[in-house]
Amino acid sequence: MSLLWLKVAVLLYGVAALAVLPAALYDRPRWRHVAIPLTIAAALFHFVSLAEMLYAAHHSRPVETHELQSMLALLLVAGFLIVYLRYRTVALGIFVLPIAFLLSVLAAFRPGQEELLPLRTGWIFLHIALLLAAYAALFVSLLASLLYLIQERRLKSKAPTIPWLPPLETTDQIALRSLLFGLPCMTGGLLIGSLVAQQTVGASYFLDPKILLAFAMWVAYCAMIFIRRHSGLRGRRAVYLSSFVFLVVITVWAANQFSAVHRFAAP
Repeated sequence: MSLLWLKVAVLLYGVAALAVLPAALYDRPRWRHVAIPLTIAAALFHFVSLAEMLYAAHHSRPVETHELQSMLALLLVAGFLIVYLRYRTVALGIFVLPIAFLLSVLAAFRPGQEELLPLRTGWIFLHIALLLAAYAALFVSLLASLLYLIQERRLKSKAPTIPWLPPLETTDQIALRSLLFGLPCMTGGLLIGSLVAQQTVGASYFLDPKILLAFAMWVAYCAMIFIRRHSGLRGRRAVYLSSFVFLVVITVWAANQFSAVHRFAAP
């Protein structure tokens, strides 16, 4: 039963990791009331799972690798909840919850166990579709930022503006909202891909440099949204920032074409 409770915790961590994004980055405080209860529920299932796991193994502290991974994930989540109760901020959850999800996946889905995702082809398709949607959103954001820069320069030089372009404020909102749409898609795509790959490839998936680069891309995406929202970044600097992240995305996409872990076998 310990693995069943841990798999329930994995599912709840994954949903909470998605819910915390609008709460922390998009100024949507109502999502906090989704992310925090899910995290608490996941932590409770996780605690029961770890207690049963240690009891079944007849030792009082984690010894095996999967036990250490499970314990570390639970401690990270406990730290996040303590910080939330003390300071009422969910910002740490942007990073803590995905890490807890990944560590729990490693502990819950080990070689030789039954699969959580029997329809693997469908999940792989969803993984690809979500990441492609995130890439498209980033490209739209980059394009809108470029158009913003062109129109802004024409206004500053007192040249005639391009009539078919929307106002600067509208163009900037298109760029920002495209990013806000793309981040949950990228997060969901990476989480689903991690779960499928753990069942297909194993823990070596998380040691592949190309996969580490993909998670670095996700961190850069989060940083770009945070900077844009909290510093009012526009114009040339916004274009530079979007171009940098888009370059990282292209690098990750090119690297994945040569990655063995992305050649999943058909079910």
